Amino acid sequence: MEWIRESFGIKKQATLPTKISVHPRGEDFFNTMPCLLPPQADGEQIFGVKIVNRIVGNTPSLSSEIFLYDAHTGELKSIVDGDWITTMRTGAVATLSAQLFRAHDDVVYGFIGLGNTARATLLCLLDAEPEQHHEVLLLRYKDQAEQFIKRFCDYDNVRFDIIDDVTQLVNRSGVVISCLTAAPQLLCPDDNLFGEGIVVIAVHTRGFQNCDLFFDRVVCDDTGHVSNFRYFDRFRNLCEMSDVLNGSCPARQSAQERILCYNIGIGLHDVFFASRILHRMKGQLPEIVLQKEHTKFWV
Repeated sequence: MEWIRESFGIKKQATLPTKISVHPRGEDFFNTMPCLLPPQADGEQIFGVKIVNRIVGNTPSLSSEIFLYDAHTGELKSIVDGDWITTMRTGAVATLSAQLFRAHDDVVYGFIGLGNTARATLLCLLDAEPEQHHEVLLLRYKDQAEQFIKRFCDYDNVRFDIIDDVTQLVNRSGVVISCLTAAPQLLCPDDNLFGEGIVVIAVHTRGFQNCDLFFDRVVCDDTGHVSNFRYFDRFRNLCEMSDVLNGSCPARQSAQERILCYNIGIGLHDVFFASRILHRMKGQLPEIVLQKEHTKFWV
């Protein structure tokens, strides 16, 4: 959670091109996410790129690697498994969104999609607020809700309820957190079920396009990453998370305001996390020697 806040704090100083998404077939994708971090106090500067893919049938469905370079020399400093970083930074951002935009602290949370990202989100939320009791609704899918509850059996600050119908879950929740990586249709097409003050955190942007048209506010990680959305030009009161955190944009303007959060993930977080981990592991990592040419003419 601290690293998420810190990385959002340097967003304006970082170079963050819009991610490139390539779809080889159907819902499968490869995303390329570059980022140049601002120089550190010691003068070091890191350029990084994460490559993440979702391939139907893979277990887990999402997989990624992060490459870090010395921005001054071009040297490849490390290749990092991005799966843990991607999952935990996504959960941390979703938790931060819930904390910033919920209408009050004791809201009911509704989770749709109960995989690793949802688990990471609830882990961050429960650990960030150990004194707060949390009411959590889980949308039933196969036996995943039961497995989800078992994962959190050691936490005494949460109570679960399994819901069979998504419309009922939306109607009962103050914060809806959707971690589905695929949703071919709207999850809750009845706009009237989204009550006043509700926050919808559509982590993978799937299934809530109807909310684009009537929610009072849309919050995103980066404007460039949502500018190609179908209803982008009809968003009401769009702002970025970094602007909320630095105080240039209010978090919530009224208890009735309906807020939609598109935390689709930016390479800034991945590169920031990977660079911090690399710094902590300095001198403890195996080295791979690349046989690079060092003469001007080598063909």
